[in-house]
Amino acid sequence: MPKSVLFVCNMNQIRSPMAEFLVRDLYGDRIYAQSAGIHKGDEDGFMQAVMAERKIDVSEHEPETLDELEDHFVDLVITLTQQAHDATLDFFKDEAVEVEFWETVNPSIALGRREEVLAAYRETREQLEARIKKRFG
Repeated sequence: MPKSVLFVCNMNQIRSPMAEFLVRDLYGDRIYAQSAGIHKGDEDGFMQAVMAERKIDVSEHEPETLDELEDHFVDLVITLTQQAHDATLDFFKDEAVEVEFWETVNPSIALGRREEVLAAYRETREQLEARIKKRFG
C-alpha cells in the first residue's frame, strides 16, 4: 500500500476531490491523500452534497492545479481522465512515481432534474469508492 497518493483530473472540483476524501475517510492516517487538476475548477455543490450523504466533510477542499501543489512527492498518482493522464505523465516525467489511469465518468455532464444529476454524482462516488477499495484493500 502506498503511503501517499495524488488524484488528478481535468479540474480539481468533482472526481479528484471525491477520491481524495474517500481515501481519507477509508484509510485515515495510513495513506496521505491529495488531489489536483490540470485546470483550476470551482467548488461544486453537487459533489459536496453527495459526499455529505456519506458524512464526509469536503468543506476544506480548495481546487488547485498540479503546479500549485505544495507537496508533489508522492508514491502513487492516479489520473481520472485521459487528458489528466497525459498532463500528469509530462509533469512527473523526471520523477520516479507510479502513475495509474482510472477512466472515470464525469457526472457534471448529467442532464435532468436535481435528483437525476445527484444520481450521476452518486454513481461516480460509488465507482471511485469501489476502485479505491479494490486497489488499497
